Amino acid sequence: MLIDGVIVFMTEIDPKMKDRFNSLSEDLKSEIMKQNVQIRSLQDLIHCLEKIVKEG
Repeated sequence: MLIDGVIVFMTEIDPKMKDRFNSLSEDLKSEIMKQNVQIRSLQDLIHCLEKIVKEG
């Protein structure tokens, strides 16, 4: 996405991953949304969660 001439990345959750994403706590979902990643597979979701834990 382009905002004021700056490229801004936004987290995207593939529709096939919505159930798994929605099963997470509100806090985790919020943290994932801040990561600016694309969650297209279970591996993507796990990788993102591992990154959050390492940063924690």
